[in-house]
Amino acid sequence: MQIEDLTLVSVDDHVVEPPHLFARWAPAAVRDQAPKYVVRPDGTEAWSFLGVEMANVGLNAVAGRPPDEYGLEPTKQDDMRPGCYDVSQRVRDMDANGVLGSLCFGSITGFTGQLFARPDDKELGRTLLQAYNDWHIEEWCGTHPGRFIPLATAPIWNPEWMAAEMRRVSKKDVHAVTFSENPSKLGYPSFHSDHWDPFWRACSDLGVVVCLHIGSSSQLIITAPDAPIDVLIVLTPINIVQAAADLLFSPVLRKFPDLRFALSEGGIGWIPYFLERVDYSYQRHRAWTGQDFGDQLPSQVFDERIFTCFIDDAFGLESRSHLNIDHITWECDYPHSDSTWPSSPEQLMKSLAICTDEEIEKITHRNAMAAFSYDPFHHVPREEATVGALRAKAAGHDVSIVSKGKPADKATSAADLGRR
Repeated sequence: MQIEDLTLVSVDDHVVEPPHLFARWAPAAVRDQAPKYVVRPDGTEAWSFLGVEMANVGLNAVAGRPPDEYGLEPTKQDDMRPGCYDVSQRVRDMDANGVLGSLCFGSITGFTGQLFARPDDKELGRTLLQAYNDWHIEEWCGTHPGRFIPLATAPIWNPEWMAAEMRRVSKKDVHAVTFSENPSKLGYPSFHSDHWDPFWRACSDLGVVVCLHIGSSSQLIITAPDAPIDVLIVLTPINIVQAAADLLFSPVLRKFPDLRFALSEGGIGWIPYFLERVDYSYQRHRAWTGQDFGDQLPSQVFDERIFTCFIDDAFGLESRSHLNIDHITWECDYPHSDSTWPSSPEQLMKSLAICTDEEIEKITHRNAMAAFSYDPFHHVPREEATVGALRAKAAGHDVSIVSKGKPADKATSAADLGRR
C-alpha cells in the first residue's frame, strides 16, 4: 500500500457554523429569537443568544496557521481558512489532504447541543435544534453527496424528545448522534440511571452510533488553577478513559445489546492496558461489587460494542493485536490544533507501515463505512476516492501555512481557558 493508494475517511472533524445558519434555516416564527452572528466593537465576531455572546476559541480553527500563533483569542472569519465554515471550501481542503469522507462535530452548539437547552421555552430550543440538524444534514452534508457522514444533535433535556428526533433524522439517513461523555457533569442523570432509556432504545433500534467526544462533559481536566495549559492539552484525550469505564460498568450496554458507542478523539494507545485492568478488576472484585457480564469479560463487551479512533497513535497501532481491528478508525480533526491537515496521508502512513494492506483498508475507511452505514462510493467512484486521485483534482489549491501576525499568549494557564 502506497500513500497515493490510501482511501481516507475521518470520523472526527469540526465545523465552525456559518453566519447564515439560523437566518436561513430557523422557521420564520422563531427567527428573531434564534442565535445571531454579530461583530463586536473590537472587530471580533461572535454568536449572540439570550443576551450571551459566544466567541470561537482560537484553537478551534487554526488550520493553515503556524503553531507559534495558536492561542485562545476570539477569532473572526478572516482569521480562519474558509474551509472552517464554507462547505465547498472544506471539500477542497479535504481533496488537497486526500480525505474522502468526514464526520463533523459542531462548535457553538456544545458537543451535546447544550446551546439549545438554555431557553426557558423548551419548545423554542427544540425548534432551533431541529433547524440546526436540518442545516447540518441537508446543507453541510448534502451539498456534496458522499463526502460527509451526517451527525445529529439531540435535545438532551428531554429523553423522549431525543428519541423522537432520532426517529425524525433517521429518515434522512443519519446513523450517528453526539452525546456527553459524562452527562452528570452537565447536571443530568448519569449512565447508571434509566433516565436515558428512551434515547438508548431509539438509537439501538435505528442502528445509530452514539459518539462520546472528549470534552463533551463541558468540564476541563484541570489539575490545579495555576497549572500550565500544556497539562490540560496532554491529558484531554486520555481523559476519555473515565467515560469508557463509566459506560462499561453501567447497565447500558447489557440492557441494549445492539447499541454501539464511539469514543471520539480519544486515541487508542491507552486501551490495551485499560482492557487488562477492567478484566483484572472484574474477576477479582465481582463477588462483592455485584457486577455480572454473564459469560463474557468486560474487555469482550468493549471490543464488541465500542468504536475507537485516533489522529496519530503509533503505539496504539503497534498494539493493535490487543484491540478489535474492525473497530479502529482514523480522524483528521480539521480544523483543530491537533489536526494533521494538510499532510495527513504522509503522517498516517508512518504509523500504518507496520500494518497489512487489509488492516490499512479497515482502519482508513472500511470500519468507518460499516459503523456509520456510510457508502461514499455510491457517489464517488473508488478510483476517484484515493489520496492520489483527490489530490490530483485539487491541484493548485493553496494549502500553505499563512501567518496572521498574532502571536499566541505564552502565559495562558488552564484556569484562563476555563474562564474563557
